[in-house]
Amino acid sequence: MQTRDPTIQRVVLVTGPSGAGRATAINALEDFGFEAIDNIPLSLVSRLVEVPHPTAQPIALGIDTRNRDFSVVALSAVYDDLSERGDISVELLFLDCSVDVLERRYSETRRRHPMAPDDTPRDGILLEMALFQDLRPRADIVIDTTQLTVHDLRDTMAPWFMTTDGQRIALSVHSFSYKRGLPQGLDMAFDCRFLNNPHWQPELRAGTGLDQNVADFVAQDPRYGSYLDHILGLLRFVIPEAEAEGKAHLSVGFGCTGGRHRSVAITQTVSKALRADGWRVSSRHRELEAAGLSKPAAQTSRTPERAST
Repeated sequence: MQTRDPTIQRVVLVTGPSGAGRATAINALEDFGFEAIDNIPLSLVSRLVEVPHPTAQPIALGIDTRNRDFSVVALSAVYDDLSERGDISVELLFLDCSVDVLERRYSETRRRHPMAPDDTPRDGILLEMALFQDLRPRADIVIDTTQLTVHDLRDTMAPWFMTTDGQRIALSVHSFSYKRGLPQGLDMAFDCRFLNNPHWQPELRAGTGLDQNVADFVAQDPRYGSYLDHILGLLRFVIPEAEAEGKAHLSVGFGCTGGRHRSVAITQTVSKALRADGWRVSSRHRELEAAGLSKPAAQTSRTPERAST
């Protein structure tokens, strides 16, 4: 993130087709330090920032097609008016998504589409997509949420919108399965599939890298210590350099075959070491979250029938 002029009020307008994740994005922006207001009528936007407060929080405004005064022309006019002001920095964040995934999301929630409440969700989605076709190219930032979970969307937004307020660079460390591909937004990815695999130990197979006996098994691999030393040495060099360059967020991933054992154990160990160094660190385990296994086995009532790492 580049250093911003503290005398200029930052305003982010958030829009996109219904179901693409606008509400999730607004919640994430609020967590990032923005004053967030969703479903604000366009007629109120200019009045809200009529007298900017540059020392206050940045502002995020969710713009929804359901508002009665919404139109792409009106939203474009608001964006243009704010862009011409020297005391405001305005950005348009557009959340996009494929028609098929939007239709599936509506099917799962059984909600009616606001653009076609008496027709099928697909009819409403296509109408809304046509409505936005001229606005999308004008957006400063476009995020396609087709393949993103709510956690992925937050991580994707962080480099653009996380406000540090003088704090140190924020680090996120991920575990993942190579079978499902790399998580979006990773800055660095490391492979730990060469380490001894707990999956082949019957007493460890149902566990995860959050369990101490699984983590201990991974750590007993004679290559583990050298691997960990090299990883931490590299990160301890790269992180301060990334911070000095002005980055507000750095994302690191560790992958194994199934994302349940080795990558999870390494992620936990690296996260703990970086926290001990004084960095702000969050850790995520994509495959465990997807399976509802985000706690050690002793704290989890659910036991998987099969596992693969």
